[in-house]
This record gives sequence, structure tokens and C-alpha cells, in this order.
Amino acid sequence: MADTRAGDGTPPLPSKPDDINDNEITLTVYHRGQDYIFTLPPTSTLQDLSASISDRLSIPSTNQKFLISPKPGMQKHPFQPTPINSLPTSAPRFKITLFGSTAAEVNSVNAAAPPPQRTPVLKPVKPTPRRAASTPTQYTFHKLLPLAHLPNPERSLAYLARLRDDPGIRAAMKKHKFSVPLLTEMNPVEWTTHDSRTLGLNRNKGEVIELRLRTDAYDGYRDYRTIRKTLCHELAHCVFGEHDRDFWDLMGIIEKEVERGDYWGTGRGGGKRLGEEEFYNPGDWEEMKGGGMEMDHGGWTGGEFVLGGRGGGRDLEGVSRREILAEAAERRFKMARQEKGQESEGGKEEGA
Repeated sequence: MADTRAGDGTPPLPSKPDDINDNEITLTVYHRGQDYIFTLPPTSTLQDLSASISDRLSIPSTNQKFLISPKPGMQKHPFQPTPINSLPTSAPRFKITLFGSTAAEVNSVNAAAPPPQRTPVLKPVKPTPRRAASTPTQYTFHKLLPLAHLPNPERSLAYLARLRDDPGIRAAMKKHKFSVPLLTEMNPVEWTTHDSRTLGLNRNKGEVIELRLRTDAYDGYRDYRTIRKTLCHELAHCVFGEHDRDFWDLMGIIEKEVERGDYWGTGRGGGKRLGEEEFYNPGDWEEMKGGGMEMDHGGWTGGEFVLGGRGGGRDLEGVSRREILAEAAERRFKMARQEKGQESEGGKEEGA
């Protein structure tokens, strides 16, 4: 029998079985501001990646979309059996972004949306020369929904009602036949980055419109003119999803129609207050005109809407007002430090 010991007298390590392969694939998938690392066998496909995400993140494959850059772009269910090894994973700008909601999140949004309206059966009436029979308002926001886990939701509900009942908004919605099932508020913490503050969202051409009502510190409400201008922007997305020429033309028409309502409405015009202490952030209007804010990134089509914002993996239910204000203050402090650092670097370059 041949000697199987090593030269130093110790037996050699056993060889690996043929079915074990060290060439496993490690992928980073980005979802709602967080990155998740998945390790898959070398023969895995996009279908296998989708199944792993479903098991780990509880997002059904039918709710998943992959944005793979630079190529092959957006991939939707049902996924093709594309080998992972065929993707340019070694490219410097390679990135996989996951869009999708859990089954529980989808159910919560469906529960919040109003049920389909049935067309009322009207009895025939004799025409009268004085005035026609009145019918319920069809072109409006059929449900208003503040975020219950944020401070003073009743004030947000009053703000949403004021937008719904604004004479100019009502006239524009009636003229363009806009019927929106749900108007809700946006959580500022979830839609604020160092580069931008998103002011509104429109899902599926008017299924849900979400507006940024509160200041970043949750201690008041933003300028009414700013919010109403954002609402005009989102109403235009009920027709056009992209920010093309047709979209901007329609938005300009809606804004003019809404502004005309200030003269035949209450007579006080835009920029009114809900209450003396509830808001007011007059700098919003100047910041918007100066380009410091952005309305949105275009109409949002698909099922990725989650009530209350992107979430970022954190459930804000039950969080105290003090914790919310502390988190907002910390975000503003970090942004101020970053901006100050950029200004200092810019000064050095100019001095050089």
C-alpha cells in the first residue's frame, strides 16, 4: 500500500468532493435604501435570485421588479432564466435595484383605498326650466388619509380637506375630469436626502396622490402655495407620466385655472394659514422658485407604493414625537455639515 502521509509525518488533508464548487456568486441587491447580500450557486439564474428574495424579504416574485444597470435594464415577472454569470457583474457601475412590496403592504394599501363606486340609478325626473337636478360631486378626492403615527393627524386631515375644497382645485378637477380615490400625506423623513426633498407622488395616473405637508422637523406645515403648486404638478401626472412637453403644458394650464379660483373663491387668495400656530414656512415658496426643491421623478406606475413613504425598512408605528423630532434634527445637522464641507472645499479651489 502506498504511503499517504505527508513529508512531515502528518496525514494529508482529504480532497474536496467533486460536487463542491468554490465559484459561488455574491450579489448585492438594493431595496428602499438598504443593501442585501445574496450568495448563490454558480449556475443560478434571475429566477433563482427572485426565489431567494421571496424567501428572505417576504416579497412575492409576482411583486418584484429588477432594475439592472447598465444592462439589461428593467426586468419584470415572470423572469427569464437568464444566467447570473451572463450579467456584467464585474462592471464598475453594475447595480441591481429591487422594486417590490410585501403581501402585507399591498393588502394595507388595498384596504385603505375606497371600494369601487357604483353608478347610482337615478329615477327619471321631469325637466324644469329653473335648474337641473343636482348630482354628487364626481371629480374630487374621494378619501383623505393623514398619517396616524405622526403628530397631530387631525391637522393634516384639515389641510388635506382644505386642498380638496380649494375653489381653483375643484374647478380644475371638474374641467379635466380628474377623479382621485385617495389623497394622503408624505412622511418628510422618508423622502429627504442630501440632494433633494421630494414634494409629491402620483401613483398609476391618479390612483393615489401623496403630498409633503409637514416641515422637516414635524413642528408645523409648509406654505400653502407650495403644496397647492405641487398638487397641480401631481394632477398633471394623471394624464402624462413623463416630464415631457405635453406634461409641462398641461401643468401650466392647471396652475392658471387654480389661480383664477382665488379671485372668485374666498377672496383671500393663496398662502392662507390653517391656524396661527400650525404653520408657516414662507421660505418654501422662495426655495421652490429658486430650484431648491423638486416635485417628483415623474408619474409612478406599478405596485410599489407603500402608505407613509418608502419606509426604509423601519416601522414608525408607535414612535414617539420626541424620537421623530430627534431623527429629523439629526438629518438636518448631517446635511448642514455636508453642505458646509462642500462650501469649504469650493473656497479652497477658488483660492488655489
